[in-house]
Amino acid sequence: MAGSQKKVGIGEFILKEVEAHSADLANHVAQQFNISRQRANTYISREVKAGGLIKVGTTRNSRYFLLGGNHFEFSIKITSTLTDDYVWSKYVKPMLANCPQNVLSACAYGFTEIFNNAIDHSEGSSIYTQIDIKDGTVDIIIMDNGIGIFKKIQIALSLEHKREAILHLSKGKFTTDPDKHTGEGIFFTSRMFDKFSILSDDLHYTFHNKRDWMLSNERQEEFGRGTSVEMSLALDSKINLKGVFDKYKDEDIGFAKTVVAVALSADPGDPHVSRSQAKRLLMGLEKFRHVVLDFKGVESVGQAFVDQVFRVFQAEYPKIKIQYFNANPQVDSMIKTGLPKGTPGKEV
Repeated sequence: MAGSQKKVGIGEFILKEVEAHSADLANHVAQQFNISRQRANTYISREVKAGGLIKVGTTRNSRYFLLGGNHFEFSIKITSTLTDDYVWSKYVKPMLANCPQNVLSACAYGFTEIFNNAIDHSEGSSIYTQIDIKDGTVDIIIMDNGIGIFKKIQIALSLEHKREAILHLSKGKFTTDPDKHTGEGIFFTSRMFDKFSILSDDLHYTFHNKRDWMLSNERQEEFGRGTSVEMSLALDSKINLKGVFDKYKDEDIGFAKTVVAVALSADPGDPHVSRSQAKRLLMGLEKFRHVVLDFKGVESVGQAFVDQVFRVFQAEYPKIKIQYFNANPQVDSMIKTGLPKGTPGKEV
């Protein structure tokens, strides 16, 4: 009877203490109950088998987390056999099991898309994941130690500045490996979460509230190299994956509508006056049937820029519907002056 009570006591202790001692749980249990570390591991293994704990890693690198707990983090090496769905099913999904189904579905889409990008594109050796559930929000961080997403795009497209890489990435349908990826993952993930941000090198791109965006130069010495993606979603979110996809799809070609931040096609503070700037903006947009241009942060535009976008490009691709929003009065006036008859113009 005494042994049975002791076992129950140890089990309860393990579940109570695991969040504070995820990395040294065996030592902590051994000291508390004056037993060997090996015996402590036996009790911990029972809780893992019973489904109360999640184990990540092996031997002395093992970490333990409470199923349905509020904090979870682990690092995993990138290998030829590592897959996003395995990591999601084995580690992440059990942690989010108490989330509403629509939130769980959004997290599944976002996690697997971003984790897979890190496996296939980062050229790194490991991926770090952190999940926190607090204040009614689930936060997911996926970080790799690779080349950096903006740097990789800059090299692939021979771009002069890494900032321009964000422009092409945000359009959707862009990938450095078209044989394996469609390039749609980041676009749709950013539309599912309340806040979606990418930090790499000295650039921090944030997309929030399903539509608004922000870019800042935010060098973080402690971050180092690679890419960090953070996704946040309220637990009471009404997000519906089908609704998100339907908003941007066409029955014939699927992903058909995109929203593009015009300001990213020029350096901060520079007016959008040249055809070259317009051509950078328009690169890849011929793949869509509906293009919405976001003029947030654009102080002025020139006749050549407007003409290239709303007349030359439109004439070359007459089936593409072009609309815009967030234009200040000066920009709006210049666009309307240059609009050919029949152009849809402002987005409703």
